[in-house]
Amino acid sequence: MTAEPQSLYRKIVENVRDPIFILDAQRQILFANHAAGLQFGAGLEGQSFVRIIRNPACLEAIDEVLFGAESRSLQISVESQYRIVYDVTIVRLDEDKDGGKQVMVGLSDISHIFEAEQMRSDFVANVSHELRSPLTSLNGFIETLQGPAKGDMEATERFLALMAGEAQRMVRLISDLLSLSKVEANQRVRPEGVVNVTLVLQRLLKTLAGLAEKERKTVELEVSDQTARVLGSEDELTQVFQNLIENAIKYGRPDSTIRVKVGWSDNESGIRGKAVTVTVIDQGEGIAREHIPRLTERFYRVDTHRSRDKGGTGLGLAIVKHIVGRHRGRLRIDSDPGIGSQFRVVLPAAGKSEGEAAQL
Repeated sequence: MTAEPQSLYRKIVENVRDPIFILDAQRQILFANHAAGLQFGAGLEGQSFVRIIRNPACLEAIDEVLFGAESRSLQISVESQYRIVYDVTIVRLDEDKDGGKQVMVGLSDISHIFEAEQMRSDFVANVSHELRSPLTSLNGFIETLQGPAKGDMEATERFLALMAGEAQRMVRLISDLLSLSKVEANQRVRPEGVVNVTLVLQRLLKTLAGLAEKERKTVELEVSDQTARVLGSEDELTQVFQNLIENAIKYGRPDSTIRVKVGWSDNESGIRGKAVTVTVIDQGEGIAREHIPRLTERFYRVDTHRSRDKGGTGLGLAIVKHIVGRHRGRLRIDSDPGIGSQFRVVLPAAGKSEGEAAQL
């Protein structure tokens, strides 16, 4: 094969949107395209494919193609932060110049097909439940204004204020549902921008200053490095930190201090290399240990009545979880009842070259 066709084929494969690997007879990765790097991280070439996909059926199918079969197709399920279903295609390639066997493995994410029906079912059940209460209230207020309170201006003003509050609650719920839907649709595609986390937090605290003053809270930002950069979407990370800090402001004790700490870490489970950490520490009532694993479930609330009184939709931490997962990060929650809670976001740091590019 001449150099020109090889270059053409490589260019085509590099621009395919699905991860594609070329493996040798020992299942070592000889080549991984750009999509594979985005999905599974940089520096894949030279690693064993087993580190990427450990599914026994997939590995067996690769061996079958390496040692006789022309091709194999199968579907596999991979469990990580969330369940991913791949349609796997394995094709035998021509031997290399030294007679070594090679296969091409393509992974197409078809999780959305399997998730669609469950998401529709959950959506109908949860949203129907969440909307029933404000709609029932609005209907009751309207009947009262049309009947017993008709012509009573004082009652009319009071009920209109209550109706406005219920309408705003439904608007917030729909807005959060749209945000969650958008994040879930893109959760397996890693953002490629570079974000200075410190600058995002500094801007955000200015925006939330009015709410903090209203709730009688002080918010302090503690930064160990002004150049804490991560790969990500600035809008989505702003949404993450806004949700966490707003929760701390709303549910912390009056006249308490909320600390937002930015730092670095080298030993985070599930993250290669250096990581940027953002920790939001409040002085609230704390959360009992049995509730912590369920906090990021959609519509889960520790105190349903208090959450709704504060304008909560039950979706904020679910949105945080999905955005952090899309950024290949981790969300850690620690809480002591009567003392307060810590919400720690851990994000892979941008490399030096990426950070320099962001300054240009």
